[in-house]
Amino acid sequence: MTALAIKLDELHEPSPDEVQAARQAARALSRHGAGRMIRFTVEDQQEEPIRLPATIFAMVVDLLSKLGNGNAVTIVPVEAELTTQQAADYLNVSRPHLVKLLERGDVPFRMVGTHRKVRAKDVINYRIQVDGARHEALRVMSITDAELGLDVDEPVGAV
Repeated sequence: MTALAIKLDELHEPSPDEVQAARQAARALSRHGAGRMIRFTVEDQQEEPIRLPATIFAMVVDLLSKLGNGNAVTIVPVEAELTTQQAADYLNVSRPHLVKLLERGDVPFRMVGTHRKVRAKDVINYRIQVDGARHEALRVMSITDAELGLDVDEPVGAV
């Protein structure tokens, strides 16, 4: 497994110029590449064009979109190992809560000496699972509201 040490305090916050450039690039590039191989050429270079499969091109556009929204971005290989604090930060939960999830068996982990290590892939899969359950619960609540007539938007106290 690959060890990973993301230093969140070393993340590069994009400058306003970088945000604007990323936003413009994301808009321009998002109009291209729907399911096709993409070729790039570098201006004033005689080299072969750079070829990107559509899936990788979509990831580049997504990265630019996130930067264009002013977010700092980091790339983490799915096989990388995270510390419990890094995994908790990704899930937006406290480290003690994450440890409970690990000990309960909700997320696989391994011990390295006295430290728990979690694969990024397992943390991502857990988040997808929890998000899916949350969306399903909201869907069921929405159906129940409609059945009970609670989905009508009327001001409170309206006659």
